[in-house]
Amino acid sequence: MRAYERLLDYVKIHTTSDETTGTHPSFAGEFDLARLLEKQLKELGLTNVHVTDKCYVYGFLPATVGYEDRTPIGFIAHMDTAPDASGLNVKPILHENYQGGPIALPSGRVLDPAMFPFMERFKGETVITSDGTTLLGADDKSGDAEIMTALERIITENIPHGPISIGFTPDEEIGEGADFFDVAGFGAKYAYTVDGGDIDEIEYENFNASAATVMVKGLSVHPGSAKDTMINAQNVAMEFHMALPAGERPEHTEDREGFFHLTGMEGSVSQARLSYIVRDHDREKFEARKRLLTEIAGRLNDKYGEGTVSVSQRDQYYNMLEKIEPHMHLIRVAEQAMREAGIEPVSIPVRGGTDGARLSYEGLPCPNLGTGGFNFHGEYECITAERMDRVVDVLVNIVKIYSGMSV
Repeated sequence: MRAYERLLDYVKIHTTSDETTGTHPSFAGEFDLARLLEKQLKELGLTNVHVTDKCYVYGFLPATVGYEDRTPIGFIAHMDTAPDASGLNVKPILHENYQGGPIALPSGRVLDPAMFPFMERFKGETVITSDGTTLLGADDKSGDAEIMTALERIITENIPHGPISIGFTPDEEIGEGADFFDVAGFGAKYAYTVDGGDIDEIEYENFNASAATVMVKGLSVHPGSAKDTMINAQNVAMEFHMALPAGERPEHTEDREGFFHLTGMEGSVSQARLSYIVRDHDREKFEARKRLLTEIAGRLNDKYGEGTVSVSQRDQYYNMLEKIEPHMHLIRVAEQAMREAGIEPVSIPVRGGTDGARLSYEGLPCPNLGTGGFNFHGEYECITAERMDRVVDVLVNIVKIYSGMSV
């Protein structure tokens, strides 16, 4: 079975994570994909395959006889999809032998190379999209499918290998994918997440990340007698937001430039709430960004009264670079695996994060590989069948390379 065929099945399962529930997993539907993956891993013959009560899927492929001393490696992908767009009732569409030009989706949306120049790379390939009313779910169900397909090849082609550990995680999209990951039980010395963009990408430098909530308490009185008395929480919230540097928003930044991103806002005269994510590759600049939020709150409290504005912040993950640099064989092996698959690798700073960023800090160095997908988190998401095939080739090549070395 080709990887894209698995993807077509996986994306139809609703697994959108939800940061508001406070449960683990955040959405019960994630168990539906977890149990399917568990069943398929068992059918492939992996050992100790199980789904935990927190919706983590684990499976283990014992080493080929005579290769037990090889480096234990792992592959990890996540099962949830982002809440930025609907993941319910996904209807994948195949656009075979794409020859260029716009792709009209049933929803009326159009994938146009004028807007998305990367589409020029798709010529001659089978492009996979949703119908334009939902996201596709290639982030990261393509990673799930590619790992499963690589396993099938390793097993059916009798490719010699050391110990291989497999992990599928929930809730990565809301920053909780590594919360209950069993690093010790996983058993791998090193791992790769398969959760990136195009097939040539190797990512081992990512944002430091924090989530921030700003709460504003107002004072509501009748507007007819409000002079010098009313404190409209919504206005104070807007004042807070406008105190942040306007040029340091996602739409104005690139490469290693950090940002403040307002992800949600709600309120009334008496109370308002702002939700932010804060990102920066540089740890010192990241900490300075967090301090700025607190400083703005302090200035507004001086102006409107103590307790008017409060800020709570939660670090989500850190730049994995410092944890990968002592183990650069991970990058060299991935680069060799790509070149053997006819791909020239590139390493770029990730303007995001993966489970691997947190796992690297928990003792499992874990860079990220591309899946072949584009436009994640929205209705224009797409991937191609052929790119997925090549990612499978890369994963198989990684296993072959590590079977010949011990680190």
